[in-house]
Amino acid sequence: MDTQLRETLKNKKRVIVKIGSSSLLHEETGKLNLLKLERLVRELCDIKNQGMDVCLVSSGAIAVGRQSMGLKERPEKIAVKQACAAVGQARLMMTYQKLFSEYHQNVGQVLMTKKTMVDNVSRKNAQNTFEELFEMGIIPIVNENDTVSTYEMQFGDNDSLSAIVASLVGADLLILLSDIDGLYTDDPRKNPKAELIPVVEKIDNRIENMAGDTVGSDVGTGGMTTKLTAARIATLSGADMIIANAKDVGVLHQIFEGKQVGTFFKANKNDDFYIADYVEESME
Repeated sequence: MDTQLRETLKNKKRVIVKIGSSSLLHEETGKLNLLKLERLVRELCDIKNQGMDVCLVSSGAIAVGRQSMGLKERPEKIAVKQACAAVGQARLMMTYQKLFSEYHQNVGQVLMTKKTMVDNVSRKNAQNTFEELFEMGIIPIVNENDTVSTYEMQFGDNDSLSAIVASLVGADLLILLSDIDGLYTDDPRKNPKAELIPVVEKIDNRIENMAGDTVGSDVGTGGMTTKLTAARIATLSGADMIIANAKDVGVLHQIFEGKQVGTFFKANKNDDFYIADYVEESME
């Protein structure tokens, strides 16, 4: 079953790839890992060259801003986080623009808040923008608009944001690149006997109980619980989802070669699931 599911990945038409802050930065210094970024960009351009629509959801704005502003500790005040995001997002996009241009690939920035999704006009405008970018062969780079978002407007983590984007644009695959190999039967950092789960056919209570609340670093916000939330959104919207380790971003071409890496969450489309309603409920 796993092999057959993996083979279907070769036929995907629109893929969303999310990478977290901890996967973009050097752990020792908090500065951008340029070698990994360059490899990530090369992988994404190659996927695009295979004929797929590609969208990157990239964390890192606050972390990059924090480092460039000389802040040693992760900021707590919202205003400081927003200032870091303003500086960091510009630096991050400048770096992406330069790297993607080396492979003759144009990219566009899309910043979102929950209001983008719950407001009918804003949601439709965002949807139209994505479709036009895909039509023009441009890779959208998405992040939460941390500079202006307030608490109730925040997605809280880019795992959820990437799944919401996947639902909005009708993607058929979401890949979460994380600091862990996939979903385990228990927290592998604490239990050496924990086993990787290769395929999840359906997210039930048993699967949810395996998540825990583990967050791998002090620069990210998403633990395994947020990844299961993302999986629920993506699969109900009709997209398959894979959690894979970003330690080697070459895992992307391994995924599309049908190799058994990470945890595969099988699409389980529910026609009654409406992403705008889901986001609105999360704000209440």
